[in-house]
Amino acid sequence: MDSDSGKPKKKTKNKQNGGVNVRWIVTISVVSFLMSVTMSYLSQRALENVGNIVAFVILLAFIGFGIIFDIIGVASTASSEKRFHSMAARKVPGAKQAIWIVRNAEKVGSFCNDVVGDISGIISGATSAVIITHLTNNAADLRSVLLSLAITGCVASLTIGGKAVGKTLGISRSEDIVFLVGRLLAFFSWKK
Repeated sequence: MDSDSGKPKKKTKNKQNGGVNVRWIVTISVVSFLMSVTMSYLSQRALENVGNIVAFVILLAFIGFGIIFDIIGVASTASSEKRFHSMAARKVPGAKQAIWIVRNAEKVGSFCNDVVGDISGIISGATSAVIITHLTNNAADLRSVLLSLAITGCVASLTIGGKAVGKTLGISRSEDIVFLVGRLLAFFSWKK
């Protein structure tokens, strides 16, 4: 009951189960599945007929992709929409999109950090496994173990170190990053 009017309070449409947005969870789960399958398939197809250098470039691209989206996710949760209101009033391209990002920080953060970030981590792990298999095909046991450990350690340290730097950047430059993403969204929506 609402204490002011005596009427029963309405439940919010999206959060009927104790604050859990079931529709968002189902949507993000389906999107995660589709993105994971697509990215996994594309990476496997790309790695079939390439040399080791190109395979390493693909691996670094997946790691970088995860770091960039992690930065965006952190920036969306750390940013305030106050700066963007005056920009939106002046019709600056990207300001409305930046406000949307900040207002939907929970969803943007979940998509960027959890969906894209985690999928990139999984795909980079699978990519490094393919690279290790290519490199250790005819190698002695000790050499293949050492090479496997070295590549796995490098992938982990690049991912974790990159995300640590990214989180610092995402927090300290949150509004600039959100505005940049807003401008990109505005550009692509204008192109459509």
